[in-house]
Amino acid sequence: MNFDGWFGPSVTRRDFARIVSLAAASTLPGCRSSAADFSEDGMPVDGPYDVALLDGIMVPMRDGVRLATDVHVPARDGSTLDGPWPVILERTPYGKQRPSRSERSVAEPARAKTRDEVARIFVERGYVVVYQDVRGRYDSEGIYQKYLDDAPDGYDTCAWILEQPWCNGKIGTKGLSYAAHTQGALASAGAPGVAAMFLDSGGFSNSYQGGIRQGGAFELKQATWAYSNGILSPEVTGDTELSAAMQAVDIRQWFHEMPWRPGHSPVSLAPDYEAYLFEQWTKGEFDEYWKQAGIYAEGFYDVWPDAPMVHMSSWFDPYPRTATDNYLGLSDAKRGPVRLILGPWTHGDRSLTWAGDVDFGPDATLDGQLAKDYWELRVRWFDHWLRGVDNGVDREPTVRYFLMGGGSGLRNAAGRMDHGGSWRTAEDWPIHGTVETPHFLSADGRLTLAEPTGDDVGRTYQFDPGHPVPSIGGTITSGAPVMVGGAFDQREGPDFFGSREPYRSLSERPDVLVFQTAPLTSDIEVTGPLRVKLWITSDCPDTDFTAKLIDVYPANADYPDGFAMNLTDGIIRCRYRDSWESPTLMEPGRTYEVTIDAFPTSNLFKAGHKIRLDISSSNYPHFDLNFNTGEAEGLATRSRVATNTIWMDRSRPSHAVLPIVPGGGR
Repeated sequence: MNFDGWFGPSVTRRDFARIVSLAAASTLPGCRSSAADFSEDGMPVDGPYDVALLDGIMVPMRDGVRLATDVHVPARDGSTLDGPWPVILERTPYGKQRPSRSERSVAEPARAKTRDEVARIFVERGYVVVYQDVRGRYDSEGIYQKYLDDAPDGYDTCAWILEQPWCNGKIGTKGLSYAAHTQGALASAGAPGVAAMFLDSGGFSNSYQGGIRQGGAFELKQATWAYSNGILSPEVTGDTELSAAMQAVDIRQWFHEMPWRPGHSPVSLAPDYEAYLFEQWTKGEFDEYWKQAGIYAEGFYDVWPDAPMVHMSSWFDPYPRTATDNYLGLSDAKRGPVRLILGPWTHGDRSLTWAGDVDFGPDATLDGQLAKDYWELRVRWFDHWLRGVDNGVDREPTVRYFLMGGGSGLRNAAGRMDHGGSWRTAEDWPIHGTVETPHFLSADGRLTLAEPTGDDVGRTYQFDPGHPVPSIGGTITSGAPVMVGGAFDQREGPDFFGSREPYRSLSERPDVLVFQTAPLTSDIEVTGPLRVKLWITSDCPDTDFTAKLIDVYPANADYPDGFAMNLTDGIIRCRYRDSWESPTLMEPGRTYEVTIDAFPTSNLFKAGHKIRLDISSSNYPHFDLNFNTGEAEGLATRSRVATNTIWMDRSRPSHAVLPIVPGGGR
């Protein structure tokens, strides 16, 4: 093969458009598009092919920075085959030659495939696979800026791929988490040649409301990620003393010593990582910073490629709102089919049947009617849309979601609570027939369909930032060694940061207000996002309010106190109650209406269970602490205790809106 031109100068957007147009209009030799060229499983009749690795390639970006890139191409008898071929692209900050935690199978849930192994799956079938280190990570040049260079760099990489003789003009993109964000970034830049996408747990629809911030609060997984990845940065690994010093940092202790400040944080020894951490943390207002292509897909749907795409996430993941919002926005904007898959997992753990201390049964890994394993799921998608294999993916349901619940509630052989569940299909999201049903808070702790009738009714508690409510699971990833995601009995314990002996139920804390239904007389399916409207008063200029939806199991032989399983949660920072762009502090003692938007979930509340809503003012360390002083975001210098009141009377009817699907999960 002739690889001349790989290191040529960048071309203009007009040139890119011309390349895409020519590629789409031409019939290219070696581009297999007839079903007759494949066996029943989609393998080329003259395959499987061998793999040749072309590594050490440095692809120039428009500013001259070069990004390290590996290219896996079909080969036979030690020689590369001419093709041209469709291309699968993954851009990653985690090392293009390192195993990916996302590449686990049901058969081997504890072992991550290497990227060579994953590339082989595709190359054997007649693809070229391209892996690239993002700017400033591993072997790539440049300064690392988390997320913000991925739109132009992704665009330039796709343009470079289209120039290569082994490319037939069709690019498929894949990847989990950050590698899904890089897909959303290049798509938001209008990258050329993209003909199919598979975004798994990422692709920021709006990082201000999921993934970096939420409800005005800051997600502290960005801090634990900065620490664990700053240790691996070239600046740290290249300096023995600096590396040893950073390895010695006790990040858990740092989380006991809030507030931090620039130069006084667990990532101060990696200044590039500390810089972006505080940049995200201190930019509380929803301004132009948050509307950049790499972190705000919903502002760029009009320029996304009109390509078939899958948006996949899970209920205990930071990105189910990203997946559903992207599905909704792109389904309306694009002709290409858009699919949505939502499972019961923690972030990227689709090969497991459990999340936290809860198991969802043997069917929880993937819908067996869709694919027996994750690699097959992607292969079938790309085989159809990039190679023309008639495997039926174009005729499958638009939405697949896992309805949690229906299990025995007993402890299984692995020691986890058997919650159970099953896959459901739908033709759209939200699920057809969903009834948005208000459930009202009552001063006596009931959660009821009846609107309140009294006057001047409320409940008051004190929120002390020095003793916040600990995060017991939830939509958390990248939190180690400080926090963990998933479903757990909502009880403090030694494994949860901030817990204190004697490790009581969160419902026993004076700063957690509990509202729950009577035991249900029939099954109820709740599928969709949770919205909570509160009327509140505080004696501070700013404070937070949190909400958590919980499935309460009755007592049984294994759980004599029952099991309070978290499903979804949300938060609102009161200064943003009226506007994300123009925050205003509160007047102490005045009543305000606030709204908490929690991530979507799907759960079957069985007869005999209770639906519970917990209201408080902290969920730490999932979210940063509000020190109740009204100081600038991420730059607090002092703290005070807030006295907060929730009102629940006829003129201030605080309530939760539950998305109920009629039929009780049938």
